[in-house]
Amino acid sequence: MKLGFIGFGEAAFELSIGLKQEGLETICAHDVMLDHPTFGPQIKERAKQAQVELEYTPESLLMREDLAMLIVAVPANKAYEVSDSLKPYLRKELIYIDVSASTPDIKRKISNSLKEKGVSFVDASMMGPLPVYKHKVPILASGEGTDAFIDIMSRYGMDISKVSENPGDASAVKLIRSIFMKGLPALLVEMLEAAHKFGVENLVISSISETMNSKIFEETMNRLVTGTSIHALRRSIELEGSIEMLESSNLSSLMSNAAKDKLQLLAELNLKEKFQGKTPENWLDVIMAFEDTNKKSSNIS
Repeated sequence: MKLGFIGFGEAAFELSIGLKQEGLETICAHDVMLDHPTFGPQIKERAKQAQVELEYTPESLLMREDLAMLIVAVPANKAYEVSDSLKPYLRKELIYIDVSASTPDIKRKISNSLKEKGVSFVDASMMGPLPVYKHKVPILASGEGTDAFIDIMSRYGMDISKVSENPGDASAVKLIRSIFMKGLPALLVEMLEAAHKFGVENLVISSISETMNSKIFEETMNRLVTGTSIHALRRSIELEGSIEMLESSNLSSLMSNAAKDKLQLLAELNLKEKFQGKTPENWLDVIMAFEDTNKKSSNIS
């Protein structure tokens, strides 16, 4: 089985290193930056290290015999454009795996476009650091080509879990997860900057650690969300004090302002009255109430 890559950046390089160690003999790749004066030499060095055969055009890569699988690892904003440029050269029954961080809509658009070529599409989301996991990085996959993708690549030690037959579902999981995983570091930076400014970082970190370490994540998440549903107004007012403190110290309050705005929005939905002042048992109760209130507001408007 021959595996091809379109785009030979860090993702393709790390996957290739691992797959070669697992015994996948033929891996070939094309990257649009091959002739770039700065990045070209790096791509060539990586290919040499990973024992990957480079092709100077996507056409020559896709014309190779026995190419069964194509992993497209390009920037999210280029994913559809690249798929459209490759389309004339794609052969029937090829498995086309898009590992970009594109939106679910883009993944569905690519899948629909490639159907006329008889290509099996896979929306794949890598859920961990590639330099750590390499080819064993946990991957969520959706789309009609997922079963074949799992069947073939699990033989080489890849860790792939099927989400559904619907392209875009795997990307939805990754992007929704990113709201927390990318948002939390931004919030932590704002908190730590203030803590350091006031010289109280050890006390602040210790206090938060005690709270966060007392329960598993899911229990803490549930408590924070359900409690906020009936205390949103009070907590937004408390955050105003934090914001005033930050601004008076010439520190950024961007994340705190966004959190205050979200809390005020929750307060305006009057979920406290809906739940009769009692904290709901599960976070899903809050989200369902949120959706129900929004629907009623939309119907009135």
